[in-house]
Amino acid sequence: MIDLRLLREDPDRVRASQRARGEDVALVDSLLSADERRRSSGVRFDELRAEQKGLGKLIGKASGDEKAALLKRAEQLKTDVKAADAERDAADTETQELLQRLGNLVHPDVPVGGEEDFVTLETHGTHRDFAAEGFEPRDHLELGQRLGAIDVERGAKVSGSRFYFLTGVGALLELALVNAAIAQATAAGFTPMLTPALVRPQSMAGTGFLGQAAQDVYHLDKDDLYLVGTSEVPLAAYHMDEILDADRLPLRYAGFSPCFRREAGSHGKDTRGIFRVHQFDKVEMFSYVLPEDSRAEHQRLLEWEKQWLTSLELPFRVIDVASADLGSSAARKYDCEAWIPTQGKYRELTSTSDCTEFQSRRLSIRVREDKKVRPLATLNGTLCAVPRTIVALLENHQQADGSVRVPEVLRPYLGGREVLEPVTK
Repeated sequence: MIDLRLLREDPDRVRASQRARGEDVALVDSLLSADERRRSSGVRFDELRAEQKGLGKLIGKASGDEKAALLKRAEQLKTDVKAADAERDAADTETQELLQRLGNLVHPDVPVGGEEDFVTLETHGTHRDFAAEGFEPRDHLELGQRLGAIDVERGAKVSGSRFYFLTGVGALLELALVNAAIAQATAAGFTPMLTPALVRPQSMAGTGFLGQAAQDVYHLDKDDLYLVGTSEVPLAAYHMDEILDADRLPLRYAGFSPCFRREAGSHGKDTRGIFRVHQFDKVEMFSYVLPEDSRAEHQRLLEWEKQWLTSLELPFRVIDVASADLGSSAARKYDCEAWIPTQGKYRELTSTSDCTEFQSRRLSIRVREDKKVRPLATLNGTLCAVPRTIVALLENHQQADGSVRVPEVLRPYLGGREVLEPVTK
């Protein structure tokens, strides 16, 4: 959540942020009104309680008509205090509910607009000219089936659409990707983490995933637990309700977990293969830093993602995501999109978001520095979303005979294999 003090001091900045997100600008005025009622009712309650306490002392010293009048006033005060308390609680509840609906403040340099209004910052690598090489590229599903690596038919039989099996070399390829990604993150100073896949509501809400993203979240009603769509959630909540000493920062974690997403808004999109699925594994980077260090940390996370994609020898671009396409917790977000030959376009493989103080305020995570306590900043960055990475690898490194060349970085984790050979024709 944002700082209420900032809202009071510069409401136009918050309105502009909401407008850039394509969200309800009137929410800002509703929140200002609720906050004013919360503050005024709090003052009213404190004044009445002070009078009530003072009256108690006077009653003990009074007698006769004076005491009777004071007792009558005491009865009225009892009613008034109760009403003021209820008014204060109601105003506070309304303020918190409205505050939870407000997105993070969009960074001023973020391009304004919708999904297609991003700005391309960098382009890396070269698209292969398959025509010049003398063959038509196969898509990842055909390649995966020829390699005996992907089985979507039985995935659908067992679990329904958008589920799959990785089999044989496909399973080995996932393990190679995960191990290589964790090795890079560990070398960069991240602490490897295996995180829970189920979290409590406060963890999911605290990271901002029960707002605009709620339609894609799986909820277990009987247990009131949520399946995570990313290990960002448990990594963000890891230090919930804690005060961290400044000299411990930055704290950097690399979480590996299964991820679950309904993909409720993607009906009819990417139905072929394993690009858009309900369950997948992912390695996620997560950082806790001082607020003034978040922009520099954001660039570091992006550089680590670029290093990873470069090591996989994939052509990709970096985009500055437009304001209306940001998640509610992100002030700014960069995506790395890999070239997918059979689609003839770039598709998102990794992303990194600067969430500033938004999540730490919701999760009550603070930093102690020079005897002062304040919220810190959190950032996240996908290092390897496995299925999409497999899609990009198979299509970009395929050869005319249906085999797939293995990037050098993965070979030690695949028993030295340089090529994945077809097992079916």
